[in-house]
Amino acid sequence: MPIQRRDIDGIILLDKPRGLSSNQALGRVKYLLAARKAGHTGSLDPLATGLLPLCFGQATKVSGWLLDADKHYVAVARLGVETSTGDMEGEILREHTVPALTGADVDVACARFRGEIQQVPPMHSALKHQGQRLYALARKGIEVERPARTVTIHALRGVLEAPDRLRVEVHCSKGTYIRTLIEDLGRALGCGAAVAELRRTGHGSFDAGEMVTMEELEAASAEGGPQALERWLRPADSALADCPEVRLDAASTRFVRQGQPVFVARIREQGPLRLYGSNGEFLGVGELLDDGRVAPRRLFVAGAAADA
Repeated sequence: MPIQRRDIDGIILLDKPRGLSSNQALGRVKYLLAARKAGHTGSLDPLATGLLPLCFGQATKVSGWLLDADKHYVAVARLGVETSTGDMEGEILREHTVPALTGADVDVACARFRGEIQQVPPMHSALKHQGQRLYALARKGIEVERPARTVTIHALRGVLEAPDRLRVEVHCSKGTYIRTLIEDLGRALGCGAAVAELRRTGHGSFDAGEMVTMEELEAASAEGGPQALERWLRPADSALADCPEVRLDAASTRFVRQGQPVFVARIREQGPLRLYGSNGEFLGVGELLDDGRVAPRRLFVAGAAADA
């Protein structure tokens, strides 16, 4: 019997299991929740595990902000190897003797990659070249030139767990490829490196302590159906917890609902603003205009005017 899809709003912070793509994980949770509309907020490789925010219904409107958010990762690198994919699931292309590294050696190498750096995306990525995904070209043995991109490594720390095993903690900007960072770090250490394990531990204002596993969701669904999963739904505005909030009076609430900018006293913050109506309802995302008015940019309320 076909599943009866329903309108459901919110965000589930999934602990993505190893072996599933982000789209596969999204599809499974969407099915369990019987949701009509869903989207994820930035892919994790099948090798990777950890924090994957899944957005449903109205909450899909915050996916753009989550895509732009900083991320936190913990990676385990295998030293002394270079692979076709930058991780241990690829073909080993070269092996090297690992020098007798010290913690100081690792610190010096990590320091080279902190701050704003240039990074060449890997061939095994979802970026497109002339309409084709790079990973699809790579599977055909085709390599194309990729322009370097500017990314920011806010924090980078490495700890040797074994002579050929390095644990790396990363806080980075959007667009950072951890496999490429590990490869570059391996070269800086003089021995090459590839990702053996990768886990996302933070995404914007969300952290790993708030996640739910696929097993927990499946068990709840088997016992109580789609409604049983709603306990893990977080409101859409939780994705914007780091953004300043603006509380509107009744008149301003009416104008904002119609997509019109309003004057709000003592608002000076640039960037996204969380807008709340006079009854405390989350209205959507706004921004401060040059003339001092606050303009809605993405409305979340039912029956509101089209997005500005």
